[in-house]
Amino acid sequence: MKNFYDLTFKDLKGYLKGQGYKPFAATQIFEWVYKKDTLDFNKMTNIAKPLRAELGNTFAFPSLKESSRQVASDGTKKYLFELHDGQLVESVLMEHEYGLSLCVTSQVGCNMGCTFCASGLKKKTRDLTAGEMVQQILEVQNKEDVRISHVVVMGTGEPFDNYENTMNFVNIINHPKALEIGARHITISTSGIVPMIEKFADEQLQVNLAISLHAADDKTRSSLMPINRKYPIKDLMRSAEYYVKKTNRRITFEYLLLGGVNDTLEHADKLSDLLRGMNAYVNLIPYNPVSEFDYNSSNNRQQNLFYDRLKKRGIQVTLRREKGGDIDAACGQLRSQTMKKRDES
Repeated sequence: MKNFYDLTFKDLKGYLKGQGYKPFAATQIFEWVYKKDTLDFNKMTNIAKPLRAELGNTFAFPSLKESSRQVASDGTKKYLFELHDGQLVESVLMEHEYGLSLCVTSQVGCNMGCTFCASGLKKKTRDLTAGEMVQQILEVQNKEDVRISHVVVMGTGEPFDNYENTMNFVNIINHPKALEIGARHITISTSGIVPMIEKFADEQLQVNLAISLHAADDKTRSSLMPINRKYPIKDLMRSAEYYVKKTNRRITFEYLLLGGVNDTLEHADKLSDLLRGMNAYVNLIPYNPVSEFDYNSSNNRQQNLFYDRLKKRGIQVTLRREKGGDIDAACGQLRSQTMKKRDES
């Protein structure tokens, strides 16, 4: 049986047409599934009986099994879900003033090898399908009885290393007959795969793009992010400028503040020099320490000094309030700890 959640609206219309049915039935089917939460084709009363039987013999509505859940003192919730093949993925629910945001995982494991990130402790096993990404949202919405208003593809994995499935995922959750999450409420975060940034720009979507930068010089960034050796900062910034010019949209640069590594005023000056004049802003992020690594977060004083320096030099910047600091909230952390226990048992 095929996973219905893998289907974009266009895919479903194509399937119906190929089976000799009217493509307009796709609208009714999507509404039953995503608007009315009806997962039994036989209950879709305005669909012809032969089509209901055809759909029931072809598609299923699988669910994710909750392996564990952690709740932080600030209300942040991290879910560990088990997929159909036993693989584990994480999703993080965060409450903001503007609504509920879900951080979604795009791959089982990660091959980017960032030296501060728990996601890379386990290499990529496989890509997630679009449907498995959609299911993360549906599972959390059902468990919490809430509506997710914002989605960030910023969990385990590199979304642009799973480009087609990620784009299909965006298409599904944004579609007015499906989850109807606004394009400007969706953010995709990349470690900096230059060709895919440019390909994404050519899509000319209203979806937000965030680039994990974390350093403004090649020496420091390469020590943190091996991908910088393939796509150094000069190439990365060229692709970022292409994105801004092509889409006329502001770009976000994520910057983890690592104590004594990239958080000095000299680093702030390099960062402001790099970004000056670009339609961009910086999201400064306090680091959630991971036991397997020696990095620590900058102290509050240094975070504020760094923030003030960027502001004074004309850079749009925010300092993110730490979320989930008292749980395994860093990307890949809960999955890594769980798999370690599995291996030891």
